[in-house]
Amino acid sequence: QVQLVESGGGSVQSGGSLRLSCAASGDTYGSYLMAWFRQAPGKEREGVAAIDRADSPSYAHSVSGRFTISQDKAKNTVYLQTNSLKPEDTATYFCAASTKNVVVSPLEEYEYKIWGQGTQVTVSS
Repeated sequence: QVQLVESGGGSVQSGGSLRLSCAASGDTYGSYLMAWFRQAPGKEREGVAAIDRADSPSYAHSVSGRFTISQDKAKNTVYLQTNSLKPEDTATYFCAASTKNVVVSPLEEYEYKIWGQGTQVTVSS
C-alpha cells in the first residue's frame, strides 16, 4: 500500500508563495494519477490540481495561472507550487493518489482512494 505525507504548508501574506510537497512511500508502481485537494472550514473538499504519469496537468479554475503541479518520479514526490496566494486559498491541502487505469474526472474526490493527512496553508490579508 502507498502512504502519502504532505509538507510545506505555513502562513503567508496575500501575494506570497509556498511549495507543497507530497512524498509517497511503499509500492508506487500502480499509481496512475496524483492530485492535490483542499478543504476550508465549512466547505467541501475541492480538487485543486492533478497530474498523470505523462506529466499532463489539470487545474481548477480558481487556481489556474497561479498554481503549478509537478512531479519527480525518481523521488516519488509530487509538488504544488502556489503563487499569488489569496485569503480564499486558506485551507488544509491534501495529497491523493489513484490506482485506476482510467480516470474520467481527475479533480473529483471519488477518483482517489489513497490520501495523506494534510498540510495547513493560511493566507492573511
